[in-house]
Amino acid sequence: MTQEDHTPPGPPLPVTYAGETVWLLPERALWWPAGRVLFVADLHLGKAATYRALGQPVPAGTTRENLARLSALLLHYQPRQLVFLGDLLHAAQARTPSVLQGLAAWRESFAALDCVLVRGNHDSRAGDPPASLGVRVVDEPFVIGPFAACHHPQRHDTLGVIAGHLHPALNLRGPGLDHVRLPCFCLEAGLLILPAFGEFTGGWNVPREAGRRLYPVGGHRVWQLPDA
Repeated sequence: MTQEDHTPPGPPLPVTYAGETVWLLPERALWWPAGRVLFVADLHLGKAATYRALGQPVPAGTTRENLARLSALLLHYQPRQLVFLGDLLHAAQARTPSVLQGLAAWRESFAALDCVLVRGNHDSRAGDPPASLGVRVVDEPFVIGPFAACHHPQRHDTLGVIAGHLHPALNLRGPGLDHVRLPCFCLEAGLLILPAFGEFTGGWNVPREAGRRLYPVGGHRVWQLPDA
């Protein structure tokens, strides 16, 4: 796999959080330049396979697409560490041969990369990824620099929490009945929630509140919504 096989990553939006500059990426991930760490939340690999196992007619190929987008980011940013903020696999039914083979092939392409999975609620049901993948699995909070990497949004006494789980999204309305629903980053005092990285995940409509900054993702860009 080469970088030329994919659309180049879009322009990041730098913000200051926990005394550090972090980049909100339009690919729905977070880059910490000083630490060279890439954070992604809620891939839910194998979710479509899980639905198909339950008899639901959903399309195939989402695992391959998600891993291809992740690979493009890794090739571009060259992180020293990749932190999954929970829900790597969707469910026990997601552990199909095609999903596990795709994940193994992806890992082989980035065998030297230090990967950490912070267990989420779906990981507890799906089980830890195969040991052959070489992914360290930890419970929340996983402390890294000035950050506490978590799956569930929460507060930490001294560190800035980076979390997932909620799949934040926004409904933006225009003239008439026009509206669009977009994934977004949600930043509050001591808490930064990432949008779901996975393509087939749904989302939580974030209410606009004082002290909460929202950064929708669309058109291969990230921008800040005016404060409520």
